Amino acid sequence: MRILLTGSSGWLGRFLAPRLRAAGHVAIGLDVAPGANTQVVGSVADRAVVERAFTDYGIEAVVHAAALHKPDIARYQVSAFIDVNVTGTLNLLEAAVAASHDRFVFTSTTSLIISDSIHRGEVRAAVWLDENFGPLAPRNIYGITKLAAEGLCRLHFLEHGLNCVILRAGRFFPEEDDTRRELPGPNLKANEFLNRRLTVEDSADAHVMALDRAPALGFEIFILSAPTPFDRSEAEELQRSAADVIARHFPDSPMLYARRGWQLPRRIGRVYDVRRIERLTGFRCATDFGRVLDALRTDRKLPFIDEPGYQSPKETRIKCPTR
Repeated sequence: MRILLTGSSGWLGRFLAPRLRAAGHVAIGLDVAPGANTQVVGSVADRAVVERAFTDYGIEAVVHAAALHKPDIARYQVSAFIDVNVTGTLNLLEAAVAASHDRFVFTSTTSLIISDSIHRGEVRAAVWLDENFGPLAPRNIYGITKLAAEGLCRLHFLEHGLNCVILRAGRFFPEEDDTRRELPGPNLKANEFLNRRLTVEDSADAHVMALDRAPALGFEIFILSAPTPFDRSEAEELQRSAADVIARHFPDSPMLYARRGWQLPRRIGRVYDVRRIERLTGFRCATDFGRVLDALRTDRKLPFIDEPGYQSPKETRIKCPTR
């Protein structure tokens, strides 16, 4: 199939484009920044750009990964989030309906699930987050606009029969956390594989799977993250003394962490539950916390990417237009 991949120059697009090609598809990239996987330079917020891409390349399906993200809040006005994340999604959905597409994959975020109270950790027990969690109360414009875009996907399924699979992805960015600096980047990322992170490679594989399965699934929303080793019965203890729970599941983890000078998390306030995507599609992330510990045991390279200085190509395109 001829797939329009939005966000093709970005972090996910860098890994997703070659996987689409390996699956036998022709990936046509659309991004505001030029790049090796981008054939159309422009914004999804520009309806003419979207329509021209559909016409010029005979697009047969869409994987919509382009967005303004949470770190962009410091750089862009609220209206830009609405233009890109909401209007851009609407432009693509309407073009897909007009072209009689039968599938649409949308990259969403677990961020829209996190309310202020969850973010501040004002809970007695770790909150188990699955697709039925609610009511949803996103705490910033990023989450608000991604939730609105999800609603547009649902509407186009109900009104036009466009099969849409939404992937609420956990963290897979390579750069430093823009709010948490208490631990070194690799230590923090490793910890997050217990409850809220996945590799960019696993995220890309999940998108290819969703594209293939969309006609059979109809409309679905999936939490996407590495599988957690924890059980709901451990929720209170995770909030009170997470390191003890981790050591119970992985007895050598304190020693392996100490050898690196790392710290296990003292408290875990949220856990992403990925059983639905596993049950309905069979998809399971290949990299989990166990694989991180395997690398520590054998002094192998860590199974995730840590690039503290990474910047989105949309921010660096003037200096480095072909990245």
